[in-house]
Amino acid sequence: MTFPENVRYTKDHEWILVSGSTGTVGITDYAQGELGDVVFVELPPVGKVVKQHDSFGTIEAVKAVSDLYAPVSGSIIEVNKELASVAEIVNKDPYGKGWMVKIQLSSPAELGTLLDAAAYKALIGK
Repeated sequence: MTFPENVRYTKDHEWILVSGSTGTVGITDYAQGELGDVVFVELPPVGKVVKQHDSFGTIEAVKAVSDLYAPVSGSIIEVNKELASVAEIVNKDPYGKGWMVKIQLSSPAELGTLLDAAAYKALIGK
């Protein structure tokens, strides 16, 4: 299980990697492991405005369906279209090709409310 130091984490098991005013969002390695084999990911349309902690989509695995929560507020500027046909990428590469959406941040200060890798590991008991 990996915990990249260059991303911030939510208590709901999403991660965000920020570059400038854009954040790339996905679910953590821990979350994909708990879900099991991912079979479907429902993502929002480009242009949708989300608020921090609001659901922006769902992820379906063999075991369960779970909501995906926005780590920050902003506008969806890109979705990972590859997940529509190859959802299992989330299991294989959660911090790389398994990303879900890119958000144009509207409140960068919200990043300060997220967890670093050490705090996230403590949250999940690792």
